[in-house]
Amino acid sequence: MSSSRYQPRGRLGRFIHRLEETIIALLLGLMVLVTFTNVVLRYGFNSQLIWGLEVTLILFAWLVLFGIAYAFKIGAHLGVDAVVLMLPEGRRRVLALVSAGCCILYAVMLLKGAWDYWAPFAALQPTSGRWLPTGFETGVRDRAFYVTDQVPMLPFFRWLEDAINYGERYDKLPRVIPYAMLPFAAALMLLRIVQATIEIVRGERDGMIVSHEAEDAVAEVAARREGEA
Repeated sequence: MSSSRYQPRGRLGRFIHRLEETIIALLLGLMVLVTFTNVVLRYGFNSQLIWGLEVTLILFAWLVLFGIAYAFKIGAHLGVDAVVLMLPEGRRRVLALVSAGCCILYAVMLLKGAWDYWAPFAALQPTSGRWLPTGFETGVRDRAFYVTDQVPMLPFFRWLEDAINYGERYDKLPRVIPYAMLPFAAALMLLRIVQATIEIVRGERDGMIVSHEAEDAVAEVAARREGEA
């Protein structure tokens, strides 16, 4: 199931799908805008946005992390299934469920790692356990006072000063904001993998990956040309 054939279900599904695509387009557009503005300022006015590079890096990281979960939803991740296709259909489904289970386990571990990394920056406690969460640690020193290198503090985030920084003012944007995409994207990835697994169980999806996008594209072009002829 390639992205071109993905069809969201229901009004809410279509809304969420459009929202996700809008967020991806917005992140990409902001990256281009900041970079283009910096180029114009540097070569046209001998100036620059000192925070431009850091903001671009943050937006790129958000785009990648958010895009991973989106690709799971539309079946855009690539893989190799040459051996799988040699098996009968029933065994292919079993292997698809095994791979889905491995993906779920990996996503849970990734979510734990993402939370454990982000939590101290939000004055929260990381989870205990080596691989899977078994509870919450206690007495871990928070890192809420850590700020970005150059990104200025935005007024509508001032409430964080009282919420997690003991009332002390931030002179730059706190790292808790850009790092928040880590647990959010990991949780969204886990959700999309579980949804894909349910679709495999229902027989609505062949597997977690799509490895025939090139062949599908060629077939679509050939069909279009035949129709025009």
